[in-house]
Amino acid sequence: MTSESERAVQAAIDGEMRLLDPEVRASSARVLELLDPEFTEIGASGRWWDTESILGVTSDESVSSESPVEVSDMSGAVLAPGIVHLTYFSDHEGRRVWRSSLWRLTETGWRMYFHQGTLAS
Repeated sequence: MTSESERAVQAAIDGEMRLLDPEVRASSARVLELLDPEFTEIGASGRWWDTESILGVTSDESVSSESPVEVSDMSGAVLAPGIVHLTYFSDHEGRRVWRSSLWRLTETGWRMYFHQGTLAS
């Protein structure tokens, strides 16, 4: 991986980790800085989410008191200039989820464009 690719993957990882931080998730403004305007998600529950519906959940005051999400096996790849794909496992309160995110570089920085979670055994 070139240093430019490594920087792109690291930027996406940094953004992903910020979105998993309960303090960031409790702030709509901070979440919006990390989500692409065209963001969509297919959650581990099978529910479809967009920016508005995600903000309704993440801005809930109880989010900031959540226990931290444990992350393992995170890896990333540059799919095209300005597009990074991340995969990893998250473990949170006894629930293990295989996650996949697409990040794209915008005029305002790296933002999550798409996310999917699938329950893992």
